Amino acid sequence: MGDGYTARFSRRWRIVAAVGAVVVSAPLLTPAPLVVAGAAGRAATALLVLAQAAGFWWLGVRPRLGTAVVLAAAAGLQVLYPGLGPGLAFVVLCTYAWLRPAAETLWGLGLAALAACGPAVARGRWVMAGLWLGGVVLAWSWGALVRARGARRLAERRQAVLEERARIARELHDVLSHTVSVMVVQAAAADDVFDADPARAREALRRTEQAGRQALAELRWFLRTVRADDEGDTGSQAPPQPGLGDVERLAETVSAAGLPVTVRREDDDAADVPLAVQLSAYRIVQEALTNTLRHAGAGKAEVVIRSGPYEMYVQVRDDGRGGSAAGSGQGIPGMRERAALLGGMLRAGPAPGGGFEVAAWLPTRERAQ
Repeated sequence: MGDGYTARFSRRWRIVAAVGAVVVSAPLLTPAPLVVAGAAGRAATALLVLAQAAGFWWLGVRPRLGTAVVLAAAAGLQVLYPGLGPGLAFVVLCTYAWLRPAAETLWGLGLAALAACGPAVARGRWVMAGLWLGGVVLAWSWGALVRARGARRLAERRQAVLEERARIARELHDVLSHTVSVMVVQAAAADDVFDADPARAREALRRTEQAGRQALAELRWFLRTVRADDEGDTGSQAPPQPGLGDVERLAETVSAAGLPVTVRREDDDAADVPLAVQLSAYRIVQEALTNTLRHAGAGKAEVVIRSGPYEMYVQVRDDGRGGSAAGSGQGIPGMRERAALLGGMLRAGPAPGGGFEVAAWLPTRERAQ
């Protein structure tokens, strides 16, 4: 079983590695090998040099074959030139340990130890063989460590996304519960006055229809986040979820904590924005301001909210350190997940002219086909 991490040895780096292997080994083509003299020795050296280059090229597509070829060629060059060290054997072993899970690269560790230490052992140079063995273990460990760190970062990002999805699902449950409760109350009111006051009953039915359409919109946006085993649902009434009307209060709270925040609205029809979109917009603003307060070292921040006929634009920008506002990197994947689940997008990064910017585009209704 793998660790879920995929490392890519791109075409560009394969070319660099293959050319570098030739450049590093090219000086061996000038002196004649000590073991096999003459043209035959030089021909064998040239073949081994080219084999090393080919092995590095194959690393990106067939890492097992590429590793084995480079290690065999390195051992052959040590046989032809007794004073030569393993050289590129360390590089290929480190790269292979980075490309594949540790359990799959143990054979490479053993083969590298044989290729690096075998020629020295055959000549009775035990101290040198011990040094090469240490180098082999160090090269493999370094590659495995880099891969482990990459896998850990990937797992942390995935965990952040899963936690955000669970949080969104719980919030969706609360939003839909509120909407359905309104529908039930309006339907009961229409039934009570249906005979006595048809006009009031008709108005209650219209509000029921509007609430139903809103509930369908919420389900359409968040269908992928619904989980059958919603935890913590005891049937009690959930507290109301924040929306666009709560952004100013959030800004006041952050300002009181030491980061002055201004809110600029361009949302003439914000009341028509679905509750799920309002909630996600609020959470994005909340997370962005929290990151700025904790990590950016900013002196001020600005929130811009613009509602159009089909989408909402939310921007949070500060004047702090542009590259450091992301903090540990756990908040941004969550914000991107929220935007993506709505069918929108989010961009986060250093802003032109300095500072850090989070900008999200969230659809509010489907465009007519």
